[in-house]
Amino acid sequence: QVQLVESGGTLVQAGDSLRLSCAASGRTFSSYTMGWFRQAPGQERDFVAQISWHSSYTYYADSVKGRFTISRDNAKNTVYLQMNSLKPEDTAVYYCAASVRTAPTTPAGYNYWGQGTQVTVSS
Repeated sequence: QVQLVESGGTLVQAGDSLRLSCAASGRTFSSYTMGWFRQAPGQERDFVAQISWHSSYTYYADSVKGRFTISRDNAKNTVYLQMNSLKPEDTAVYYCAASVRTAPTTPAGYNYWGQGTQVTVSS
């Protein structure tokens, strides 16, 4: 069992950078694949990025590749999403999630979810 709490979402301008954090409770955080998803109003929850438990494997959606970076600090039970060159189309609620699977890219592949943090990018 793990509980996830996201933070860092706010209103920014296009071109700005922002870092989201996701703090996890539970002793087994380091054993989970961690992912970030986002959901815009009226849209499905979309995959953004994932990172393996040992940080050696990361994978990104094409829409964020080269702009976003996922990382984790297992000693702090925290996963991060560094977002650079933000665009208005990045506006969404961002969720972090934990999975016992190896490399899931769909919401169904994740076992635990945070409550989300709102990111709004103005043009």
